[in-house]
Amino acid sequence: MIKTLVTGKYGEWLAARYLKKGGYTILERNYKNPIGEIDIIAMDGEQLVFIEVKTRTSDEFGEPCEAVDYKKRKKIINTARLYLKRHGRMPSVRFDLIGITLGGTGKKVEHMKDIFEL
Repeated sequence: MIKTLVTGKYGEWLAARYLKKGGYTILERNYKNPIGEIDIIAMDGEQLVFIEVKTRTSDEFGEPCEAVDYKKRKKIINTARLYLKRHGRMPSVRFDLIGITLGGTGKKVEHMKDIFEL
């Protein structure tokens, strides 16, 4: 359990670093409200982006991106809706997924944009 938490936090740190290098502005990390949590909330130009980060140490249990099922998507969407209600609606919103695989061959970062809609 501890190893999983450490791996997840490291993956989120790598994702935030990747986003910053790509010109994103990080607004929140590990945003929580009564509905759920969003790993990273950032601005990509004028677009507000809610980002889920999935980190794996191998592909034994599938790609990181395969871990976001329908139930998880609904929770992310509802968490984002409450965020928008509390912070005011942004002109454009997007949901991204960053999958990070840590393994013997190094780090692999996969950024999938606009994976589902509000």
